[in-house]
Amino acid sequence: MKVFNSSQIDQFIHEGFIAIPSAFSKLLASECLDILWKYSGCNRTDRNSWIKPVVRLGDLSNEPFLRAANTAVLTNAYNEIVGQNRWITRRSLGSFPIRFPSTTDPQDTGWHVDASFPGEDPTDYMSWRINIYSRGRGLLMLFLFSDVSDKDAPTKIRVSSHWEVAKILQPFGQQGLSFMELAERLPVSQSASEVLATGEPGTVYLCHPFLAHAAQMHRGDTPRFMAQPPLQLFQPLMLSRQDHDYSPVETAVRLAVGL
Repeated sequence: MKVFNSSQIDQFIHEGFIAIPSAFSKLLASECLDILWKYSGCNRTDRNSWIKPVVRLGDLSNEPFLRAANTAVLTNAYNEIVGQNRWITRRSLGSFPIRFPSTTDPQDTGWHVDASFPGEDPTDYMSWRINIYSRGRGLLMLFLFSDVSDKDAPTKIRVSSHWEVAKILQPFGQQGLSFMELAERLPVSQSASEVLATGEPGTVYLCHPFLAHAAQMHRGDTPRFMAQPPLQLFQPLMLSRQDHDYSPVETAVRLAVGL
């Protein structure tokens, strides 16, 4: 069963993301939300417990998260965007940056691209790397477990930035750049179009692994719950296939670098 039409695939290739409303049910989102509140250490009815602007949780393998990550709609979407038999089934879901209404700057709102494989020190995420073949990562995904309006700290997406990032990475080949090295090279043009990752619980954004994005302060009233896991690859992107069976993720990179 096809999830996307040709126009939507073309949108992903050129803009770098696509949103799927109701990728999993609101009932399932509510089950996940109950678990996240429990692990957050905060009380949903006591605002005095919302002390930090951000609470971060790692991977969670509770059964509701597995169901949310592997609905029929999403697995078909993964096949269409990344390629059938090219991605690894999610056995957990995370990480979870839970953002609370706050006037405290969380100091984590810079534009960046998520790294996908370890550098010299696997424990130091800032030294993790990204290369033109997106080793280890087929997609950045944003799973919404709460209602997210434009005031609820939605992730900011820089439209079409994946093309610029591909051009930046190309000269560095297999070695690529570290998280910080790439962040320092990202274009800072204020004229670039931005989109906010808003939506109802159950919405999932599938994003190109090179898409630049940024967090922001929470200016609303209700905590925002989301996960931002990668969809991992069995092998890095292939930019030269004998059968020319390129996935939309690969096609975007090829077009960006002139292949």
